[in-house]
Amino acid sequence: MAEIISNPLPNIPWEEKPQNYNGQVWRYSQNPIIPRDLLKKSNSIFNSAAVPFKDGFAGVFRCDNRQRQMRIHTGFSKNGIDWSIEEEPIKFISNDPEIGKFEYAYDPRVTKIEDKYYVTWCNGYHGPTIGVAWTTDFKEYHQLENAFLPYNRNGVLFPKKINGNYAMVSRPSDTGHTAFGDIFYSESPDLVYWGKHRHVMSPIRDGWQSTKIGPGPVPIETSEGWLMIYHGVLTSCNGFVYHMGVALLDLNEPWKVIKRSKKYILAPWEIYECVGDVPNVVFPCAALTDSETGRIAIYYGCADTVTGLAFTTVDELMNAME
Repeated sequence: MAEIISNPLPNIPWEEKPQNYNGQVWRYSQNPIIPRDLLKKSNSIFNSAAVPFKDGFAGVFRCDNRQRQMRIHTGFSKNGIDWSIEEEPIKFISNDPEIGKFEYAYDPRVTKIEDKYYVTWCNGYHGPTIGVAWTTDFKEYHQLENAFLPYNRNGVLFPKKINGNYAMVSRPSDTGHTAFGDIFYSESPDLVYWGKHRHVMSPIRDGWQSTKIGPGPVPIETSEGWLMIYHGVLTSCNGFVYHMGVALLDLNEPWKVIKRSKKYILAPWEIYECVGDVPNVVFPCAALTDSETGRIAIYYGCADTVTGLAFTTVDELMNAME
């Protein structure tokens, strides 16, 4: 039996698995939890991140406005389901005008490492790259150097140092709607200089993860290895279809894959996942965990329009891999 290595989270949002349901991940019955127009100016709210904070939860949310500009906003919740999101986007504090010049921001992740919450996102700097910032209170955000050269997307920090270094998985990209993509691992001693780049895994050229793959939520430390929930993309006759999968990485050498799901663990089936600004998308960006029960709550974007919540357990995900 695998165990989650983290603090207990007794107030994790949760709903039991429906009877006669044969999947490893099940949707919250009241999905979507965040509508596209929660804010006065929002066109869509999706692909967002949440973490435990004080006696509730905090998060960073992708909120595209009605000019269709991509921005990220702070949000808070008592129960992880009902969210209040600030109307104004995050304004990063930067000591370097070259880095602080804003173009766009989307698809954030949030990782707590020691006493800081680190935000990574797809940051516009002559093309998409990985922005990095830290906060302690979700009020002031201090922007650091971009992690990599353009082009890159889906930068996700591990929640602890590995081999004495900060660690990140990402998906090198191009300037457009990338029709390719492998997952890579990188390390940094200071969150400025990144190296030790290692290949993690590639698409499987048949089925739901045949076009490209990319890391999703912050990797989950378990007694068996790092659980990495990821997205996999199929190119259909009607365009891209985004699914959710899971892999187990070595604890000390996370570029080494122990096992991986051959079948997807969630696919766009429901109307709010199939119909929206970008149809046929489930896109995981955050996962809450409770080490006492093994419960996992996954936040995911639906059709690039609204935010959904899904549930699973560490044992369910272990059983999903071969």
